[in-house]
Amino acid sequence: MLTAILVMVVLAALFGLLLGFAATRFRVEGDPIVDQIDALLPQTQCGQCGFPGCRPYAEAIARGEADINRCPPGGETVILQLADLLGRDPLPLDEEVGEAQQEKLVAYIEEKDCIGCTLCIQACPVDAILGAAKQMHTVIQDECTGCKLCVPPCPVECITMVRLEPDLAHWHWPAPDEDALREAG
Repeated sequence: MLTAILVMVVLAALFGLLLGFAATRFRVEGDPIVDQIDALLPQTQCGQCGFPGCRPYAEAIARGEADINRCPPGGETVILQLADLLGRDPLPLDEEVGEAQQEKLVAYIEEKDCIGCTLCIQACPVDAILGAAKQMHTVIQDECTGCKLCVPPCPVECITMVRLEPDLAHWHWPAPDEDALREAG
């Protein structure tokens, strides 16, 4: 009987050491699926999905607490990529969160009308607006995600969203016409 107890204690200690080593050696920092989902999202941090940013939205999708169709800046492209990644059926964009952006928009501040209130700077989730109190503000076009969060707080309505004219840095192939693809296939 004493031998059996001794064998069990030794086996328990060995398995404990083995599990401790495996936990340390093969530890995963965070959920890799959250990182993959977050990488597909547009990183506008606009909050239109109902979450404070893209990472919290990715975490909610991974936990099954949010649908994959709540990202207006990403639109149908992101919905299809998320459906493919997660093995889910694609859904149309949730009308509750808005409509998909068809073209890239950036904020433009009419500098002669800007009073330097800094409300737009406080509202910008990606720090794309430069300026100081009682000084003119301007938008860093390459940093602006087009989330439109800076427009409502402006008391003098000097911020408008303008279409980003494509240049070599921003140009991409237009999406194929779905009707033409159906006819061809």
